[in-house]
Amino acid sequence: MTSQSHPEDSPAPNGPPTSDSDTTAGPNSGATADTTPSATAHAASASATHNERTFFGHPWGLANLSGVEMWERFSFYGLQALLVYYLYYSVTEGGLGMNEATAVSIVGAYGGLVYLTSVAGAWVADRILSAERTLFYSAVLVMLGHISLAILPGFIGVIFGLVFIAVGSGALKTTSQVVLGDLYDRDDRRRDGGFSIYYMGVNIGALVGPLITNALWGWKGFHWGFGAAAVMMAIGLVQYTVMRKQTIKDAGHEIANPLPRKKYLPVFLGAAAAIAAFVLLFTTGVLHVQQLSNITALIAVIVAAILWVQMYRSDLTTAVERSRLIGFIPMFVASVAFWSLFQQQFTVIALYSDQRLDRNVFGVELPPGVVQSINPLFIILFAAVFGALWTKLGDKQPSYVTKFAMALGVIGVAMLLFIPFAGGGANSTPFWVMVLILFLFTMGELMLSPVGNSMTTLLAPQAFPTRMFALWLLSISLGTALSGSLAGFYHPNVASEERTYFIVMFAVTVGLGALMLLARKWILKKFVDVH
Repeated sequence: MTSQSHPEDSPAPNGPPTSDSDTTAGPNSGATADTTPSATAHAASASATHNERTFFGHPWGLANLSGVEMWERFSFYGLQALLVYYLYYSVTEGGLGMNEATAVSIVGAYGGLVYLTSVAGAWVADRILSAERTLFYSAVLVMLGHISLAILPGFIGVIFGLVFIAVGSGALKTTSQVVLGDLYDRDDRRRDGGFSIYYMGVNIGALVGPLITNALWGWKGFHWGFGAAAVMMAIGLVQYTVMRKQTIKDAGHEIANPLPRKKYLPVFLGAAAAIAAFVLLFTTGVLHVQQLSNITALIAVIVAAILWVQMYRSDLTTAVERSRLIGFIPMFVASVAFWSLFQQQFTVIALYSDQRLDRNVFGVELPPGVVQSINPLFIILFAAVFGALWTKLGDKQPSYVTKFAMALGVIGVAMLLFIPFAGGGANSTPFWVMVLILFLFTMGELMLSPVGNSMTTLLAPQAFPTRMFALWLLSISLGTALSGSLAGFYHPNVASEERTYFIVMFAVTVGLGALMLLARKWILKKFVDVH
């Protein structure tokens, strides 16, 4: 197993899934064979040979991609650690003065949008630009987004900044893995090791980003933190551009299923019309900013339903594969439930760390966003341990269903640990309690995230591997958006309501985990030889 920092950065151990078939589906399928997202495997490989210089025995393109992704994750999680505070802190404190419910809704919608755009970005790579060019332009968008947040005042900076970053990060996270996989031959034994090095770079960026941006926030203000994210992303982009021709070469340059040029204009006009419609609905007051996370969640549900129905109804899908698609539904629901709690690190836990947590550690008052570095630190420490554990257990390891149930139980217990401190005042919760809570979050993540990626590749219909992986990503998108919606029900100023919130979170996830165990035999029967 390769290590990973966060759900979007944790593909199956052998890299991203291969491209779906380009064959046209039957007349009753309602879809063509997949051109949806994401990790397209290309026939031509840019594999390093034994005669050329290597990076620790790997192609030099690995160093280039690891570097740009490390800086992108630095900027992304550095921003995540500040965002909710910037939105709801008062203007005199350097923030925008929004109410907490609106702030957490924006954060949830932003996170959910990242996963939605990863699906769209992979489609653009497969049909229009190629993975490598999509990666490059995505990195430019991310940098522009952070610059917007750093220099544009007020809510205008938030709008341009978050949209640019969400679109850029979503597309970059899928295409970078495609390009990385294309650096190796399909049977190259160095592939797993290369992905491990790549994800170590991801983890380092996720660990260091919040530390640096929070330090700058405390020293000079929010915009200095955003500026640091912009500078680091610029460094990553310059590094990638300088090394691009020499290290990437032809990797990721093939367009898997080119879109006919005559269809470019309809696609562009359709996207423009959708954007214009959303802008109009918000400017006319039909939709409100506080509803953003709910809207994002609704879009994720609709897109996920369309993908599932297309695969299920396709003539290219066999009876066994349809059975597996049915078995995937409770796994999808469990994943949504898990991520809806896990991603509250950036909503409820962010608020809690600011208002309740005793952040005085060894005589030093830590900024509240520093807690966002705890999870990636535990990932670095324990990802390899879990990988070795599953390998050692072999056929004796728990089934996919059991692992998902365990993940739900663990994160449910983590929420229960908040209850003894409900209704407390400032500095009422010891810092070690938050460390323990986020340790349990990490244990749950390691039981579900890489396991879910692996499971999805095995359950995917043979004609639709990338469409199935897109469906899995949408479970994360939906869960992340719901983390913002759920946070709107969190009221820390009323002890009874705060206690009820954590009890409900605990009861729902543990209860769902118990239902998964009860339905285990039925689900595994639907999986047909996938355990």
